[in-house]
Amino acid sequence: MKNNQIWICLLGTTLVTGISTEAQSPSPSKKSIKHTKHKEVSMTTSAANKEVIHSLYEQGLNQRNRQVLTSLVSNEYIATSGKRGIDGFEESIVALLKAFPDAKWKIIDLISEDDKVVVRQSVHGTQTAQFQNIKATRKTIDTNAIVIYQLKDGNIISSHILTDRLGFLQQLGVLPVDLSTVAVKVKNELQVTFIDKFFVPKAAKDEFHQRVTINRNFIKTLPGFVKDIVYEHTDENGNLTCITMATWESQQALEHAKQTVQAEYTKEGFNPSEMLTRLGITMDRSIYQEVESN
Repeated sequence: MKNNQIWICLLGTTLVTGISTEAQSPSPSKKSIKHTKHKEVSMTTSAANKEVIHSLYEQGLNQRNRQVLTSLVSNEYIATSGKRGIDGFEESIVALLKAFPDAKWKIIDLISEDDKVVVRQSVHGTQTAQFQNIKATRKTIDTNAIVIYQLKDGNIISSHILTDRLGFLQQLGVLPVDLSTVAVKVKNELQVTFIDKFFVPKAAKDEFHQRVTINRNFIKTLPGFVKDIVYEHTDENGNLTCITMATWESQQALEHAKQTVQAEYTKEGFNPSEMLTRLGITMDRSIYQEVESN
C-alpha cells in the first residue's frame, strides 16, 4: 500500500508540474509574430529572386533567349547610358557578344537578401571582332566580375557590375602580365637628357674640371634629377673633348633645373659665357630623348 501511495504521489507531481509549466509558458507577442512573418516573406522573396537570376544566366544569357530577358527585366531599368528597359539592359551585352560570339556566363557564387542578389560570375569567350578600341585578337578570355542586381516584383530594376578590367586586358595581350615593364616604358618616354659637348684646350682643363664638378654636385640635389654621365677623350696634343649627359624625369623637371642653376650662378657671381670665352672653350648643347629600336 505504501508503494502504491508513493507511485501516486510521483505521478501526481508530474501531472501538476506539467500543468504548471504549460500555464506559465508566455504566449508569443504580436511583435514577435509580425517579425517572424516578415522574415518568412523576406526568405521567400530572396529564394524567388535567386530563381530569377538563375534563369537570367542559364536561359537569357547563355541560350541567347531574348524573350526570357524581356520577361525578367523591368521597364524601370535604366542603364548608365540612359536607355531604359530591355534595351538598356542588353546594351553592353550585345556589344560583348559581337566581339565574343561564343561567350558563356557562369555563376560562381550567388547571395540573395531582401530585394538584392549578388553574383560572382565568370565570362569565357574568344574575341573574333573588335571590342571597343581593341581589334580582334583571336585570344580567349576567362574573366571574373561581381554584379549586384536589384529586383522588384520578380523583375530586375538595376544592376551594378565591377569587372576585372586589368585581367581582361592582360588576357587579350593589350597589357603585359608584368606591369613593371609598362611603368619603365612610360617613365623612359617622359625622360629627357640634356647633353653638352665641350672642346677644352689643354691649358683650360683644370679650371673646366673644377666647374664641372661643382655643377654635377649641385644638379644632383634638384627635383626630377635621374642621373648624369661624363665622357672624356684627350687627343695627342692634350686637348680635351668632354661630353656631359644629365637625364631628367621630364621636360618640366629640366626647365625647372635650368632656372635653379641660373639663379645659383647669379648668387655665386659666376658667368659661364665669360669663362668659356676666356678659356677658349667651345660648346655644343642639345636636348635628346631616347629612341628604342623596333
